[in-house]
Amino acid sequence: MSSLKAIHTPSAPQAIGPYSQAIGSGNLVFLSGQIPLDPTTMELIAGDTAAQAAQVFKNLAEVATAAGGSLSQVAKLTIYLTDLSEFATVNSVMASHFTEPYPARATIEVSALPKGASVEVDAILVL
Repeated sequence: MSSLKAIHTPSAPQAIGPYSQAIGSGNLVFLSGQIPLDPTTMELIAGDTAAQAAQVFKNLAEVATAAGGSLSQVAKLTIYLTDLSEFATVNSVMASHFTEPYPARATIEVSALPKGASVEVDAILVL
């Protein structure tokens, strides 16, 4: 059985609870959900869902880099939206960060996200 390795980078928002930014096990890395926090101020960035989604993917990319990988190695994403009508907006932002073959994905509408964010994304990375 592989041991678990905590992944941490100051280039992404610090955990706002009892969890790690990511956990590695063997060649898999499980990235915790990222919301659109500025890693320096730990405040939500200003802007619409597109701007928030862009920050989320930037944060995920920083954690993936700290794990020794990149977004191109993401096998699975889960996207959480407070308004499913923003589905196409997030698709557009996501398309600017990924190329084919795109990761597997689920998108779920939720009633609320931490700090009032409109989008959160978690990922599974294969190194």
